[in-house]
Amino acid sequence: MAPPEVLMVGTGEYTTGFVGGGASKSDKKVGVVGLTLFDLRRRGKVGKLSMVGVSGDKFPAIREHLQKNISEAYNGLDVSFEEFPKEGKRDPESYKQAIDALPKGSAITIFTPDPTHFPIALYAIERGIHVLVTKPAVKLLDEHQKLLEAARKHNVFVFVEHHKRFDPAYADARFRAKNLGDFNYFYSYMSQPKSQLETFKAWAGKDSDISYYLNSHHIDINESMVPDYTPVRVMASAARGIATDLGCVPETEDTITLLVDWVKKSDPGKRATGVYTAGWAAPQKAGVHSNQYFHYMASKGEVRINQAKRGYDVTDDDTGLLWYNPFYMKYAPDEEGNFAGQTGYGYISFEKFIDAVNALNEGKITLEQLDERPLPTLKNTIATTAILQAGRRSLDDNRPIEIVQENGVWSLK
Repeated sequence: MAPPEVLMVGTGEYTTGFVGGGASKSDKKVGVVGLTLFDLRRRGKVGKLSMVGVSGDKFPAIREHLQKNISEAYNGLDVSFEEFPKEGKRDPESYKQAIDALPKGSAITIFTPDPTHFPIALYAIERGIHVLVTKPAVKLLDEHQKLLEAARKHNVFVFVEHHKRFDPAYADARFRAKNLGDFNYFYSYMSQPKSQLETFKAWAGKDSDISYYLNSHHIDINESMVPDYTPVRVMASAARGIATDLGCVPETEDTITLLVDWVKKSDPGKRATGVYTAGWAAPQKAGVHSNQYFHYMASKGEVRINQAKRGYDVTDDDTGLLWYNPFYMKYAPDEEGNFAGQTGYGYISFEKFIDAVNALNEGKITLEQLDERPLPTLKNTIATTAILQAGRRSLDDNRPIEIVQENGVWSLK
């Protein structure tokens, strides 16, 4: 069977590394999605590639950026793709035309503002197209469950791009946590510099918040480590002032902390506490783009991970001391000049999705079997969506929010 065609929905930092008329100032100067799929095409795992945005006028500059920073950097790697809409046209719903052009069994990647994930994913699912969507999958618990129902109905695979599941240290921690007894306490912290408020100013505080954007990483990790526990109550707290001073809308939070109560499914008398903190107002020259660490404690042991400073640092006269993370995306070419980042967990996340799509299309695996694996499927990430929405509602209503499950249906009260 021919490898699937893939449509990239969204043309920004994560897809192309192109932001504000040039290369991003973050650690994703050449993006992640496009580079990974161009290489997967070189390896024969995907077929024709396409890309869709709102305005076709951006594509000439994006093509020039990809040619210079990817093709010329990696031994002539093919960066061709079909664009939607065409130059001179602007259409916020051009994703529909782009999806309609795909054969059934193809796939899309969604890296767009959070509120757009649901309509784009649902449109693709209903047409037999597999979906990889960036985290958070959706902002609302009801939308998550509707996508899950639609995916089962149309037998398509929906994968939430929680790449931290494939960080080798985090994956090993999940394995070791199985032998540490009952879950008791989890604390995580993740932050990015104030420059991200410039990158995301168009939607920061309006369409979504920093908890959806960053806390989603560690909430998913915690959920994946304790499948025998379920969240039942969320209380949120937030800091404000820095983002608004930088021109963001008044309701933009700088840092959000969620306090979550978990209970053991088979023994509700056993409870655990999760504390998840995320911020995008860290110092500009903190040495890392993302601070990221957690502490997991159970009845028989604990795990501590700091994945910001990994024993690898570079110092130069212009930027000072920096801790790089080639374990996420390795941009250095191999000895022949080819892209050599296939072992990065950012790349692996996409390859896992494509491998699952190929296996499902060929009838070698079922959706139920994929759900049984420790993959970030819709079924395996529903608690994360529940916690994130409960956190948002807690901030808006200034009260704790209960998470309720009745006859397999999740809701908030």
